[in-house]
Amino acid sequence: RWKGCEMSDSNRENEKPSTTIDPDELAKFTAIAEDWWNPNGQFKPLHKFNPTRLAYIRDKLCAQFDRDTCANKPLQGLRLLDIGCGGGLLSEPMARLGAEVLGADAAEANIKTAALHAEQQGLAVDYRAVTAEQLVAEGETFDAILNMEVIEHVADPQAFMGACGQLMKPDAIMFLATLNRTLKAFALAIIGAEYVLRWLPRGTHEWDKFITPTELENMAVKAGLELFTSTGVSFNPLTDKWRQSGDMSVNYMGVARKAS
Repeated sequence: RWKGCEMSDSNRENEKPSTTIDPDELAKFTAIAEDWWNPNGQFKPLHKFNPTRLAYIRDKLCAQFDRDTCANKPLQGLRLLDIGCGGGLLSEPMARLGAEVLGADAAEANIKTAALHAEQQGLAVDYRAVTAEQLVAEGETFDAILNMEVIEHVADPQAFMGACGQLMKPDAIMFLATLNRTLKAFALAIIGAEYVLRWLPRGTHEWDKFITPTELENMAVKAGLELFTSTGVSFNPLTDKWRQSGDMSVNYMGVARKAS
């Protein structure tokens, strides 16, 4: 609301930021929102993946901000955005490590699930049903952004990367995780995970939306960022565990910062 006057409905419509949300992807994840915290449910792969993701995020954040990884709350004082937070599988551990966490997701159902679970755990997480573009319009900024397994689900990855970049403070870092567009990724992440092993609902991923490391790096550059480190992430069926690896042909993660 402007002081001394009110914006008309038409003006309000014009003031709304554009969005990179893909309606089909939104509907897909809304339909399974209640299953987020079931370790044996449709998000079982993420539950298995989480220890590897969390260790990577914690270690890189502590290195960036000169924190002790062994401290009880090493992320105390850092403001963190978990964009596309889903049910809060990353938001909650980050809050436990001391960070002030804003968990954002375009799906209201995801936010309701996440907020209820955090309340049950006695955790203070600021969950909001908003987009990256809305947060930019609100002038929000963060010390770190978790952009994990999200960019392959948006309508315009470049615009999404740009919006996330605008939310970064000058010394902030952004974590990115996605799937490489390779035949191996098609075989394992789609045919294997969705059709053979049925770890994920069919249609969770679309191969043509996968992003190669070179494409991700180029997107970062266009957004004024530098993707300064990356790692592959591989699943070992014998140990039933994920680990960091040199193989980026399927899953991979990286960290970006403001370009100097």
